Amino acid sequence: MEFHRFFLYASIILSISVYLFPIMANSMGINYGQIADNLPSPEDVVPIVKSIGASKVKLYDADPKVLKAFANTGVEFIVGLGNEYLDKMRDPAKAQAWVKQNVQSHLPATKITCIFVGNEVLTFNDTSLSNSLLPAMQSVHTALVNLGLDKQVTVTTAHSLSILETSYPPSSGAFREDLVDCLSETLSFHQKTGSPFLINAYPFFAYKGNPKQVLLDFVLFQPNQGVIDPATNLHYDNMLYAQIDAVYNALASLGYKKLPVHISETGWPSKGDEDEVGATADNAKKYNGNLIKLMSKKTGTPMRPNSDLNIYVFALFNENMKPGPTSERNYGLFKPDGTPAYSLGISSTSNVAGSNTTTGGTNGKPLSPIPTPPSTPTSSSTGYLSISPAT
Repeated sequence: MEFHRFFLYASIILSISVYLFPIMANSMGINYGQIADNLPSPEDVVPIVKSIGASKVKLYDADPKVLKAFANTGVEFIVGLGNEYLDKMRDPAKAQAWVKQNVQSHLPATKITCIFVGNEVLTFNDTSLSNSLLPAMQSVHTALVNLGLDKQVTVTTAHSLSILETSYPPSSGAFREDLVDCLSETLSFHQKTGSPFLINAYPFFAYKGNPKQVLLDFVLFQPNQGVIDPATNLHYDNMLYAQIDAVYNALASLGYKKLPVHISETGWPSKGDEDEVGATADNAKKYNGNLIKLMSKKTGTPMRPNSDLNIYVFALFNENMKPGPTSERNYGLFKPDGTPAYSLGISSTSNVAGSNTTTGGTNGKPLSPIPTPPSTPTSSSTGYLSISPAT
């Protein structure tokens, strides 16, 4: 690396570390998307990931340059098999060839712990994709077994939160009826193989869809009176935790109460189109900064206060080639040159919603049900449904 380039990144990383290292959670994950033509090299990304204290990275493919760059760093990786590979991966021989080339060849130097097969497949309403999902997952898992890797690498898939039929109040969380059969088979696979259930959750869409009715402080983890679930008397002062508990309840309703849930994507855009209410740098700073503070406390949701939250922030960089609205290209914590997209402003944890209590119903009054935002997906990389009114 040229000296001036090294000096630039070293200076950036040092300034970032001053703000983030003291309270960063060890279990923080980050999504590393690469739909851009101006990103730093994987070698330059390593110190940036380290600087924010992220110990886990989620890739949307199995880019060998990235996996080699992170060798011997101790950073854990989730690698992805895109939706376009699902039909091909139904063939056990092809699945094994893929695992040998893209996973086994990087172990143990690069710590690959999970493969997610397909992204938000069940909400595309494409039967060819949904019918191929579980067979592809099974083939990839069989390949891991054949190669002796199934004890260190699990297989899963990532879902949009719109697989839920209802999510408000959290105790009413339930999956869409038309997806229950398909989900039940997938959940059985998770239970048998010990793999986590991944969900992409974006409170941003709830606020964008109903800015006059959804309390901004509630979605940004800012101090607020919160809401009380009338069935459980649990108090919620942020939307993300309510979404997570809705997922826990949906899983429990199908008999999978103990299945681990990981938030594979969540974030807030720093810029958007005129109709993308709330997409500002200040709101992104509050959402991601407050989320990271909560993660550092290592406390769970009101329903699962002792469960570790495995959350992957979306995303590491702004990606200039992503299609869709302006927000899609502005979820990054960093600009492509490695400088912060905005200051996270992490200096204390005293004003974060959820920092004092996570359970009980005596400290706040129930708010009116939070309405459902528009359910039409805008991209396959983000979640759409937030808290919806109970039917």
